[in-house]
Amino acid sequence: MSKLNKDILYLIFEELQDDTKTLYSSLSVNKTWCELIVPILWRNPWKFLTNRSEILLFNVIISHLSDESKNNLMIQDNDLFKILLQKPLFNYISFCRHLNLNSIDLIIYFIERNYSKSNISVIKNEILNLFINENTRFTHLYIPQRFDYQIHLIPGAKHCFSEIVFLSCNTNRVSGNVLIGLAEICQSIKELELSIESSNNNYEIIKLIDASKRLISVRLKTSGTGIVLCTYPIRSSLYYIEESFHIILENSLMRHAHTIQYFNIDTPPATGILSSLVNLKRLELYTINRNIKLKFNSLEDNTISLPSLQILKTDISQTSTLRNLIVNTNGNLTKISIDNIFRSKTDNENIIKAIYQNCPNLMFLKLVFIIENILELEKLLIKCQCLNGLYFHILNLIGLDKLFEMLTRSSPTSLFKFKFDIISRELITPESFKLFINNWKGRHPMLLQISPYGCTDLIDSEVVKKFDYLRSNWSYSEDFEW
Repeated sequence: MSKLNKDILYLIFEELQDDTKTLYSSLSVNKTWCELIVPILWRNPWKFLTNRSEILLFNVIISHLSDESKNNLMIQDNDLFKILLQKPLFNYISFCRHLNLNSIDLIIYFIERNYSKSNISVIKNEILNLFINENTRFTHLYIPQRFDYQIHLIPGAKHCFSEIVFLSCNTNRVSGNVLIGLAEICQSIKELELSIESSNNNYEIIKLIDASKRLISVRLKTSGTGIVLCTYPIRSSLYYIEESFHIILENSLMRHAHTIQYFNIDTPPATGILSSLVNLKRLELYTINRNIKLKFNSLEDNTISLPSLQILKTDISQTSTLRNLIVNTNGNLTKISIDNIFRSKTDNENIIKAIYQNCPNLMFLKLVFIIENILELEKLLIKCQCLNGLYFHILNLIGLDKLFEMLTRSSPTSLFKFKFDIISRELITPESFKLFINNWKGRHPMLLQISPYGCTDLIDSEVVKKFDYLRSNWSYSEDFEW
């Protein structure tokens, strides 16, 4: 019975793994709770690292050092004496499954500011040896830019990195030897996140991609606020990215086309990679600078087919491209998020039509509301009978009363989740909002999120089952957390 209780407690704490406040407050309940919670908190100790917590984390880490290492450090620096005498209650490092080398660099930088610089290389070696050895095994690895420490040569590295399933790497000036060495060890990578700089990208990252046996998720993030794909350096205030690197990178990813199910990119693909991802389930397609006219060459015609696509998140401004994406998904799209792009009445109408004509299983929709399209929106509500969540970005007051009336009149019975992102306090009137709440009585109680200055005092608890403020920015946030 006690084992069953312990197992149940573990499942509960797993559900609370992102709620550090609750977990920390539960540590002191009893020994069993403490033994269950500590491994969860230390699975990814870098997750909530702040300037204030750097010293605390550093203290705990170096308290794990061997007596010999402690003696060596105390001889070199008396300031470390008290810290090194501490004894850890648990072998915390053995619980780690995430190795964030960028966070370790930040801690080393903190040490450099507070202790003598002559000891930094010694301390860094000691810390890395604590994490990389035969007694640890990581599933997530984070490599920062300009990283050149030969971690693959540390004794025990092969055991330590043999089960890496997630790799995050900044491709700017990372040592080629490190990437080649990791490629020989890390062959189980399923999730890949690459931060691509404007230049100085290391082509050896391709070897790591090729080594993966089953790549499922890919995220390509481009650094810089203005990006242009080109084949030569240009003199401009904008950043540029060498097209040759993108072509080689995307070609390597296409060799995993049949396994990739999630793809996120914030610049137009330089190849026809999207056409090759026949099993893609989630696509996030963004443009990091809308002031530059970017071409999605592989999407401009109507030949692309994404028959397995279920989730589409995008902020691309090209209406024809977006429409083609929606039309050629075999009717499997269930969630569509079209971020903060204001289109003309005709363009918006064409997109809404494409949705209700091709997405019978739609469950969630996010888009900008304009009154001129209210009739098409009503058709969408009538045709998409599986819809349960709507997220509207509201730019002006015109038609808000009609929107609320239409929602209560034509919403399918499945619809009860609403988000209203209203850019100004003046755009929502108490009268229209109160009418919307009153008219919803008798239907499925709604889950509601609105901008912080909405008419929260008018919310009826019988009509609104759960209420919260919209906390995230419009773009690049998770919209489907219900």
